[in-house]
Amino acid sequence: MSRLAGKIAIVTGAGSGIGKATVELFRSEGAQVVGADLKGADVECAAGDEAQVATLIDQAIAKHGGLDIFFANAGIAGGLASIFEQSPDDWAEILRVNLIGPAMAIKHAAPHIKARGGGSIICTASVAGLRSGAGGPAYSASKAGVISLVKTAAQQLSGSNVRVNAICPGLIETGMTEFVYERARAKGKEDQLGHLNPLKRGGAPIEIAKAALFLASDEASYVNGHALVVDGGLSSSHPYNNQSYGRTAI
Repeated sequence: MSRLAGKIAIVTGAGSGIGKATVELFRSEGAQVVGADLKGADVECAAGDEAQVATLIDQAIAKHGGLDIFFANAGIAGGLASIFEQSPDDWAEILRVNLIGPAMAIKHAAPHIKARGGGSIICTASVAGLRSGAGGPAYSASKAGVISLVKTAAQQLSGSNVRVNAICPGLIETGMTEFVYERARAKGKEDQLGHLNPLKRGGAPIEIAKAALFLASDEASYVNGHALVVDGGLSSSHPYNNQSYGRTAI
């Protein structure tokens, strides 16, 4: 299949996990893809640095002649400390990478995508951005911001034919969640990973990559300003254990 034939794409956070799987999938579907990360990708780029994001886009356009798709996937977890434990510096860094990064991607990619007649910008959010219980407070707030960002950007790009959407993954085995998987395996409780969702399992990076492929392709030509949840059904009720996420009595 060639669902992205002739398309030019940028994927951040491409060194591992969801980003790496997406780069491989997009290329298999005919796209020319520039993968960016701090290491392990085609181009080195700090996703929360405006100048580096702008340079990344300029380099991709210089090499391939344009831009049709930007997947702002890079992010950091920031730990599970409570609101009463995280410092302003922690908050600033998490928001810089997870929220300001996608905002800069939209700011600098959208004019070029519009010049090509339109295309797709995708941002990685999280089920943690939908309601509490799936991540630390700063991380959750940053991902809630991403969901709001794509809705606002879709409106501000009205008439441009540039679609802006988010993906909200549930528990996916990536470098960010490696400690969760390693801890479960060490205790012989791997079968409990993902047990809170109706599918009773964690997800794989390729499952998020396939959602990104849909949003990047013309199959999603009428999907805009939307947060697509890919979580095995977790957020249909979002059960959680308070003690798992740094709940602190005051």
